Amino acid sequence: MNPFSSEILLTTYSQCRSRSVIKTLPSSFCLNLPGLPMRVFILYTFLMVMQDRLTLHNFLTLSGSDSGIGHALAKHLDSLGFVVFAGVLDKDGPGAQELRQSCSPRLCVLQLDITSTTQVKEAYLTISEQLQNAGLWGLVNNAGILGFPADGELLPMSTYRHCMEVNFFGAVQVSKTFLPLLRKSRGRLVNMSSMAGGIPLPRYAAYGASKAALSMFSGVMRQELSKWGIKVAAIHPSGFRTGWSEQWDEQEQELLASLAAETRSAYGEEYLLGLRSYLVQLPSHCAPDLSPVLAAVLHALLATRPHGLYTPGKGAYIPLFIFCCFPLWFYDFFISKYFTLHLQPNMFGAWCVGYVAVEPEQ
Repeated sequence: MNPFSSEILLTTYSQCRSRSVIKTLPSSFCLNLPGLPMRVFILYTFLMVMQDRLTLHNFLTLSGSDSGIGHALAKHLDSLGFVVFAGVLDKDGPGAQELRQSCSPRLCVLQLDITSTTQVKEAYLTISEQLQNAGLWGLVNNAGILGFPADGELLPMSTYRHCMEVNFFGAVQVSKTFLPLLRKSRGRLVNMSSMAGGIPLPRYAAYGASKAALSMFSGVMRQELSKWGIKVAAIHPSGFRTGWSEQWDEQEQELLASLAAETRSAYGEEYLLGLRSYLVQLPSHCAPDLSPVLAAVLHALLATRPHGLYTPGKGAYIPLFIFCCFPLWFYDFFISKYFTLHLQPNMFGAWCVGYVAVEPEQ
């Protein structure tokens, strides 16, 4: 096929315009060059370079694509023409099957449990073989778990460890493994953190601590990887309805079984049983439209100067602004008005337990 054909030139030019990745030539560019051969040569060179850049921007790796934001993001990026390597926890699960059926043949579903060193290495080798020594433009660490939302004192240590293992250590392991491919392309590393990773929120001690660690990791990587031209961004979404599919019954039973009698008495049975009602009501307070998050990730991947921090979602920046700019007592008061359960711990029982504990012997 003739590389100077009008079909190739027009197709590449339209891709440049539709992607908004690069600035197109001014309309008077060709008219200002002397001679038709020179104009054709310059335009051809420009479009071939841009075609290489668009090919480079095509390859993206995404974890946690089974459901929620990761699932929607994989579909969205595929619809825009990217070659997406979608990592899933279960390659034979319903989420993976839907991706295969609804997306283009470009999308590749990979088995990727980010807590498994073996699966992370296998995914890296598979993607490296597909890239044929080329670079990977973007890595989106999206996989994560919420854990049962409850007071930090009530959460068993297994919840803290599991949240850190998935939300932090898993993302770090994937990042370290794929950084050589990002370095080749001077690409993008995008970490899906949370609003709870930037500000303290009640009942999210385990989840928030793991996401705060991920946010700090993102900030340090942004500074350290800039010397290779790699840009790093952290996404702090507010509440979105992502369809968490965790085993809440088992986690609740484990939480109740691990409580000491003194702690159970201090909080009271009514409060402990009311934690489930908070979980049931949680989706009704979350936005069903994921487009703000998808737009933030896309900007982080493609913008010439991406932000280091994105806060998609209605009012997501307000708590962060209050936390950073106001006294802590005011922030605590503000948060207490928005994150308060109708039920309160058994304060009388807690006072009695505390009083008996320090009562001198008769």
